[in-house]
Amino acid sequence: MNPAGSRAEDLADAAVAGDRRALARLLTAVENRTPTAEAALRRLYPATGRAHLVGITGAPGAGKSTLVAALIAEVRAAGRAVAVVAVDPSSPITGGALLGDRVRMQAYASDDGVFIRSMASRGHAGGLAATSTSAATVLDAAGFDLVLLETVGTGQSEVEVAAAADTTVVLEAPEMGDEVQAIKAGLLEVADIVVVNKGDRPGAQRTAAQLRAMLTSTVSPRVAAAGGASPAGDDRAARPRPKRPEVLITTASTGEGVPALLAALDRHRSAGREGLADGARLARAEAQVWAIVSERLRDRFHGTTAAPATEETLRAVVEHRLDPYTAADQLLASLTGGGPAN
Repeated sequence: MNPAGSRAEDLADAAVAGDRRALARLLTAVENRTPTAEAALRRLYPATGRAHLVGITGAPGAGKSTLVAALIAEVRAAGRAVAVVAVDPSSPITGGALLGDRVRMQAYASDDGVFIRSMASRGHAGGLAATSTSAATVLDAAGFDLVLLETVGTGQSEVEVAAAADTTVVLEAPEMGDEVQAIKAGLLEVADIVVVNKGDRPGAQRTAAQLRAMLTSTVSPRVAAAGGASPAGDDRAARPRPKRPEVLITTASTGEGVPALLAALDRHRSAGREGLADGARLARAEAQVWAIVSERLRDRFHGTTAAPATEETLRAVVEHRLDPYTAADQLLASLTGGGPAN
């Protein structure tokens, strides 16, 4: 057996057995996209699909990290295991990240029922890191009942989490105007649950009422008639969800409203287990597979044998001797034996 495969088996088996150091090493391998990580994910995948993956997204300042910490406390009080994949923005210059979520959640560092992994976005758009879904797969296999995916928090581009999670929670803060931005970004359309956090602030009840009214008016009659799922031919994502996402109010800093949020998450999980979330699972599989296809295409085009032809094709585009569409067709044809890359 090759060394990478042997190491992958050892790491995968140790992580499933509860070895937190092995789990951490395996997640590092996943984040770095090593051959060991791929071999381990192949081994672990049949044992996954049991955890509840919950995406937590929303604009900066809405209190995502505080709410995640409060959810951890509530889940642990119920005797359940919880893992967090918290994505932090990367510096566009150095590629480094503050990884502040790990600092905020140090209170759980010695709790074996909690595992927190901070990941740098590394320039990946959409609010998650490129390997967030793979990390969640590892944590699922490791036996965590609930896996929280906390997005970067850059505001309007974070709908990718909906394809990665069983349940998507969108946070809003009172009187910040974020509900309008969320409508523009489509965040509320991917929400399964909307949370108005910082409920002790003036205007929280009003913001929740406005969001409920907006959600009523933004659900199309065709979607409503289909019971929340997109009918054939609708240009919305085929993602079964309630006719209207539930709107809750929390004050994460004190824990108020968090038990109700956990109960709502459990209700949504139960609905999914009854077959109402097949569309969401299909969307996740599609996103995972196409991400791997895209990555492998990039690797092949930048490999030692294809790189010169690829560069020549790109130079032809730069010099306007070739349009980008023809260039893409020629590069794809070169992979399938349909012709040269230039």
